[in-house]
Amino acid sequence: MICIDIPGREELRIDRLALDFNGTIAADGVLAEGVAERIALLSDLVDVIVLTADTYGSAAAACEGLPLRLLTFPSDSAGLSKEEIVRSLGGGVCCVGNGYNDIGMFDLAALRIAVVGEEGTCAALLGHADVLVPGPCEALDLLLRPSRLRATLRA
Repeated sequence: MICIDIPGREELRIDRLALDFNGTIAADGVLAEGVAERIALLSDLVDVIVLTADTYGSAAAACEGLPLRLLTFPSDSAGLSKEEIVRSLGGGVCCVGNGYNDIGMFDLAALRIAVVGEEGTCAALLGHADVLVPGPCEALDLLLRPSRLRATLRA
């Protein structure tokens, strides 16, 4: 569990990390450099779940050997599938994503981090995010170095 004391706000407790795959932690079906190492570190603190419609059919190979659960679903129901998965996880979820189909899961999350990666970010997602970062490593580093979140989210 990651506990983050944010001045002027309620303590934030994160038990699970739900990561969108393509566009967020991967580009063109390939895991971004530095992501695997950060997932390995975070897996000691939280349950890591990767959510994907697996557009490129490469998610299983990209995530092989990493301490995470990979959940796939049909691309035509991606948004609803992600929302249902996050709902089933209960509270204490941090969601990281970049697309329109991430809005539903963001709305259920305790912490929502939008990533601007090589595929860009859906503008509609920004109104549902707590933090916007330039890439996947920066998103994961917020959880590995929670003082960065304190500075960004303090009241």
